[in-house]
Amino acid sequence: MRGSVDGLGSSAPIGAMLPAVFADDDLAQRFVAGLDEVIAPFHNVLDCLPAYFDPALAPVDFTRWLAGWVGAETDGTEPEERLRAAVAAAAYLHRVRGTRRGLAEAIRLAFGVRPEISESGGAAWSARPLGPVPGESRPHLHVT
Repeated sequence: MRGSVDGLGSSAPIGAMLPAVFADDDLAQRFVAGLDEVIAPFHNVLDCLPAYFDPALAPVDFTRWLAGWVGAETDGTEPEERLRAAVAAAAYLHRVRGTRRGLAEAIRLAFGVRPEISESGGAAWSARPLGPVPGESRPHLHVT
């Protein structure tokens, strides 16, 4: 888990933004320096926000949350490398879900092997109605 970072400076110190009348005021500068210390972690997160949505760079706890957000199929026990790969591939897997390619990619991510898949389905196009139906009449799916 993340926490506070001692001595973290603000990327936008408030003291530098004060009107000129407060620029030399020691009390005002010390007061806003205290606010800078409180606000600095928020500025840090906002400055690094794109990195939080990149599964290769995000902290692990945020990546687990991101997995649920993008619909990655994880159970919470997978190693960090596999979690990051599942989150990175989630959008692609949703596009190819229900296809041979989608099944092969899901198996590769889950088990780390490339499967051999044979199936009976097919797709065809015909300008004439009542043409032959592609594929085999009896559906089957075999994954090795």
